Amino acid sequence: MHPNAAFRSADDPLGFVARHGFAHIFAQTPDGPRVAHAPLLVTDSGTVQFHLARGNALAAHLDGLVALASIGGPGHYVSPNWYAEPAGNVPTWNYVAVELEGPVRALDTAALEALLNLSSDTFEPRVGEDWTMAKMPRPKAEAMMRAIIGYELTPTAIRTTLKASQNRSEADAQGVIAALERLGETAGAATIRQARAARTNP
Repeated sequence: MHPNAAFRSADDPLGFVARHGFAHIFAQTPDGPRVAHAPLLVTDSGTVQFHLARGNALAAHLDGLVALASIGGPGHYVSPNWYAEPAGNVPTWNYVAVELEGPVRALDTAALEALLNLSSDTFEPRVGEDWTMAKMPRPKAEAMMRAIIGYELTPTAIRTTLKASQNRSEADAQGVIAALERLGETAGAATIRQARAARTNP
């Protein structure tokens, strides 16, 4: 996470994770550091669950390890030309990210199936569809579940970065907002406005 305390976020980090739903999961294994890329679901108890193919480089080692899940949100490049004094500045990048660190345990078959059902219940409505595992022949569903492993990570540390020009002057921030809007990056412009409003109205 960025070391500048100005870039901490007061927003609910697990809410951010739930909205974005995809993570890079890192762990140190006997084969060296490895990373997996997987959908991530937040449970009612505040843990996060995901599944990996059995052939994934992390799958054989992850049960019992401490892992780090990194969830990235929207971001954009910032040109010094957008500041009031371009010659005195350098390029940077605004971005949003959450890190979850904690022990991981493998799920049993019943918990894995519950995770898969939660996954379709969560993501299908986001694309206007209604697929469920019940639409798959049971032998096929069971064969596919045997090819994957479900996991649960219990966060013992949560770190956030919301880097949205909070450390810049009002003139600089307005320059970045105007440039992003010219480029059609309206979400990035809105994030800067929201971050500055939160700073002045805690």
